[in-house]
Amino acid sequence: MGNITYFDSYTLMELQSSKSYRHIYFACFFLLFCLICLLNSCLCVVIVMERALHQPMFIFLCNLCINGIYGATGFYPKLLHDLQLDSYVIPSYMCALQSFVIYSSIKCEYSILAAMAYDRHVAICQPLDYHTKMNPVTCVILLFFCWTVPFITTLISLLLSNKLVICKNHIDKLYCDNWSMVKLSCESTDTNNIYGLISISFHFGIFIVIIFSYVKLVTACKSSLECRKKFWQTCMPHVVSLVNFSVAVLFDTMYSRYGSSDFPDDLRNFLALEIIIVPPLINPVIYGLNLKEIRNRVLKLCTNILKKS
Repeated sequence: MGNITYFDSYTLMELQSSKSYRHIYFACFFLLFCLICLLNSCLCVVIVMERALHQPMFIFLCNLCINGIYGATGFYPKLLHDLQLDSYVIPSYMCALQSFVIYSSIKCEYSILAAMAYDRHVAICQPLDYHTKMNPVTCVILLFFCWTVPFITTLISLLLSNKLVICKNHIDKLYCDNWSMVKLSCESTDTNNIYGLISISFHFGIFIVIIFSYVKLVTACKSSLECRKKFWQTCMPHVVSLVNFSVAVLFDTMYSRYGSSDFPDDLRNFLALEIIIVPPLINPVIYGLNLKEIRNRVLKLCTNILKKS
């Protein structure tokens, strides 16, 4: 153990041809970051300002948008900084912080999607009990768990990783993640591996619960045209978000743990970035366009702004 070098920073993977095209990359990622912040902020403002939207479904959607901005701030500022300086080094404490923000955001998104699935299940399958079951207290409790459980579980995984002594300091990814740091260790990682598998199993259980609730929803909607219309209008955006997000999470998890170095870099980077770029970008768009209540109020807000100008 006496010959082990202690690293106080990590190096990250560079984008392909970043030296030649770093200004183009910078412009593209800066535009994406601005779009994510703008779209999610606009949707949050509309929901907060319109009293008619102060309902559980829209409150959960507002939290989904806030989480999208939160996750984006964990990735884009650091990448833009690296592209501007053409330097891909990150201090160890900043690497831990970035990993915490990105992965707590991913877990929060899954938790909020689960809460939204429960809300839609009660609204369509038990409409007479909806206001009783989805009262303000229930919403607060659900949101409390949606935020605190991901934060606590992510913090525990990082504390376990922090105890490890690392032998290398290069992370073969565009951003820091906990398992990439664990793989750099020269010590046994059995505890980290077991905790990681428990965490994966827990979130897989959430996914199963969501799928089960939608199977029940589809069954309940067969006999009623009004229910089918309600399902397509309010649930399909949720299903699209869930499928896209689940595929991205599955790839990220499987590749981080069992991926091969023979996997093409371009495809690997695209799929690794998809989990960060696509959900916060498409969530406000598909919900804003598909949900009539939000669409009408966005158009009304834009009309009022144009009249004043």
